[in-house]
Amino acid sequence: MSNAWPGGTPVKVPAQDRLEIVELFARYAWGLDLADPDMLLSAFARDAHFDHLWQGRVQGYEAILKNMHELWYDRQHWWYGRQHLFNHFIMEPVSEGVRVRCFFQIMQFNVEYGTNFVFGIGTRDDLCVQEDERWVFKTLHVNAWRGRDDVPWKGEVTIAGRPGEPRAAPSPADAPGAAKGPRP
Repeated sequence: MSNAWPGGTPVKVPAQDRLEIVELFARYAWGLDLADPDMLLSAFARDAHFDHLWQGRVQGYEAILKNMHELWYDRQHWWYGRQHLFNHFIMEPVSEGVRVRCFFQIMQFNVEYGTNFVFGIGTRDDLCVQEDERWVFKTLHVNAWRGRDDVPWKGEVTIAGRPGEPRAAPSPADAPGAAKGPRP
């Protein structure tokens, strides 16, 4: 059995490294969701950067903590009671470390109503590297699904978006005079 995708890129990350990277995501979530700055920073390389919707690109420990303090304390009513969940990991070795793609869900506990709901979902595309013999995030990219075009769909899009969103380009099969029937 081949250890490569078409084109030759290796696809196997050793099991021990995979386990440590999954734990990295856990350290990140525990630190992020429980306002634990030491735990959170343990998940980042010293020169790491992340790209997040509201903060944009943020680099280095000082900037990361500044942005987390804004979420934890300036918007605590909006942040308190969150759980970031990560799953369906795809890990690919790259020259600098391991590229990790995954899905995420953000669960929210509303303390005023005592209810739970899904706050958001999306995908992540991160670069993990080893620093001081520990896996950490070098880059972290959040792709929250806020509209139809945020979903990294690889197939043809035939559904209309929400009002105000541009409609997907029509398929040649939708052209006037095109043969009707099931699409291949």
